Amino acid sequence: MKKTVVWKKLAAFILASAFVLNCALPTAFAQDSTEGTGAVLNLPCRNAILVNMDTGTVLYEQGADDEVPIASITKVMTLLLTLEAVEAGKVSMTDIVPISEHAYNMGGSQIWLEPGEQFTLDELIKAICVCSANDAAVAVAEFVGGSEPVFAEMMNAKAQELGMEHTHFVNACGLDAQGHYSSARDVSVMSMELLKHPKILEYCGIWMDSLRNGETQMVNTNKLLKSYPGITGLKTGTTNGAGVCISASAERDGMGLLAVVLGSPSSAERFDAATQLLDYGFANYETADFPAIAGQLQTLPVKGGVAQQVSLEYAVPEKILLKKGEGQTLTAEATLPSQLDAPVPQGEKVGEVTLRTDQTVLGTYPIVATGEVAKMDFSTAFSMLFRAIFTL
Repeated sequence: MKKTVVWKKLAAFILASAFVLNCALPTAFAQDSTEGTGAVLNLPCRNAILVNMDTGTVLYEQGADDEVPIASITKVMTLLLTLEAVEAGKVSMTDIVPISEHAYNMGGSQIWLEPGEQFTLDELIKAICVCSANDAAVAVAEFVGGSEPVFAEMMNAKAQELGMEHTHFVNACGLDAQGHYSSARDVSVMSMELLKHPKILEYCGIWMDSLRNGETQMVNTNKLLKSYPGITGLKTGTTNGAGVCISASAERDGMGLLAVVLGSPSSAERFDAATQLLDYGFANYETADFPAIAGQLQTLPVKGGVAQQVSLEYAVPEKILLKKGEGQTLTAEATLPSQLDAPVPQGEKVGEVTLRTDQTVLGTYPIVATGEVAKMDFSTAFSMLFRAIFTL
């Protein structure tokens, strides 16, 4: 240990001495982008979007920013806030949720809750996910937020936090109401945020279940669970104002896709539109791990600085989106200088990584300095030299 300290002090002594004696010492940014295949889908719906969940890349869209009613897709946000409250320890899945007169009076899809009944939060979340129960959604909102209006304020605050620019909530269940709207793009944003909580897929994947000791049967409203290979969730919705809607998540060969369909004329056409979107994505795209980077260095030498080297950070993604078949010829190469001249600011771009498939450049990514290296001046050098002499 003492030898290590001595060597570090000797290094500081040599560095400072070299500066004093005027001796010389050794010394892309682009986001993932994937061009479309030029296909035009004949989707039986008003609004739609298809997003790669690994990279967030939009693969297809149709009126994705129109502000429209979204029916029970609203419950995606209700579930998101509820799971966040559970994970924060504010509520527990085993908590008993009181049933109010307000929740009891919800129309639309429901599990016919009665005031005074006893249900756990776990049971009510299951009812929301499987049969899209409006009364269960409102009961949960009141339990988590104190009241449905307060919970709606929480929903809007979360929407703003997520950058959902075309969304405003006034209730927790999605019944048509003035001022209650979202967009296909915003639905995709909150859906992907919800999918960051793996617990949700345990509920969304249930096909049939029951409550009240088997007296109340529940069947999942997402029929793609039985018809589409790789489907994992997520939420359906239907009202007169919104039409028939779905936010559908699926995974194949390690690639996740999310298809949002709003305003279909019928349930069959909703599932047809979602199937077309997912088929298009899986047929034309794939994801791959970012390849090993040729010429990668962890540090670079710095000339004329108070430190001899600086550490590097490679701002590359874990996964990249590619056209089908491009992953077989994927390469990445770092371009870096032999040394840097002080000063080197923290976060400064010092090089880039070029990603290619065959000879085609797919993107460039920055290599940045993770620390700051100040320029050596006479007073700093003299101070270092003085400390080194008297601590050897």
